[in-house]
Amino acid sequence: MRLIEFDGFGEPARVARCVEKPDPEAGPGKVLVRMEVMSINPADLLTLEGRYGVRPALPATPGTEGVGRVESLGEGVGGLTVGDLVVPLSGSCWRERLVARPETLIKLPPDIDVEQAAMLKANPATAEALLMLAELSPGDWVMQNAANSAVGRNLIQAARRHGLKTVNVVRRPEPVEALRALGGDAVLVHEGGDAETLAAAVAEATGGARVKLAIDAVGGQATAGLAASVCESGLVVNYGLLSGEPCRVDPYHLVFRDIRLQGFWLLTWFRKAGPQAAIDLYAGLIDRLAAGEIGVPVEARYPLERIGDALAHAARPQRSGKILLTT
Repeated sequence: MRLIEFDGFGEPARVARCVEKPDPEAGPGKVLVRMEVMSINPADLLTLEGRYGVRPALPATPGTEGVGRVESLGEGVGGLTVGDLVVPLSGSCWRERLVARPETLIKLPPDIDVEQAAMLKANPATAEALLMLAELSPGDWVMQNAANSAVGRNLIQAARRHGLKTVNVVRRPEPVEALRALGGDAVLVHEGGDAETLAAAVAEATGGARVKLAIDAVGGQATAGLAASVCESGLVVNYGLLSGEPCRVDPYHLVFRDIRLQGFWLLTWFRKAGPQAAIDLYAGLIDRLAAGEIGVPVEARYPLERIGDALAHAARPQRSGKILLTT
């Protein structure tokens, strides 16, 4: 079988390579899954660069998420049948075949959109969990930067379902209309400059309403803009560092306005929330995906053997959709 492997950290398109390995077998209590579609996320790029929260032992196979079909069942496995469509939770998904324990597989409806299912594990779940971090009621405002990202688009859709209003910050005008059509209540173009300028624009867009929660995917000066924009005792949550810079917040907002800054990692959230929370979260996401209520654009698809081209494409700063790998 083919799989993606890397034995050193560095520029993703250079360190990842497609290699041939013997086909694995299910074995007792295990499931053999033939992967069909896999997504490329920022976390995957950071893993290849050695800058993610966990550094795998090398050589390693990356890949946060994907979707495949059950190819064979080991002795003693129940609840699944050959041909079932599943999402592995275990990671290392960029491969043709994957062996997993049945409890680490999410079973999907047979007629679900396979490409969208390949992007179900990380971004939609992150968006839903982020909205749980503050006490919000219908009609409340939430803001985010990198609103045109996969998490950003999912967050707009999730907020709308919960009756929340969103201020969505982007760096260029091209995605503005698409985000409005998706349900974004306000879409602001701001290139990460003066924090007070952004705060004034947010106040005008919301009619001076209190913004209780701000979601930060960028870090650096962008965090300062969110901290200046939320209401007193508001919460800023950072889940990414697209800028490559540490979060910056004026101490004035932390000390005199009681603004809180905290980090978010989906893996940590699941550990704290417990197994049932994960089951409930994904059950709801599957229902909404099956109903066509969530989804993000796909810009390009690459076979595994073109992993270098796929990763170079995924690293481009101004994409209009996700990059997928196919077997």
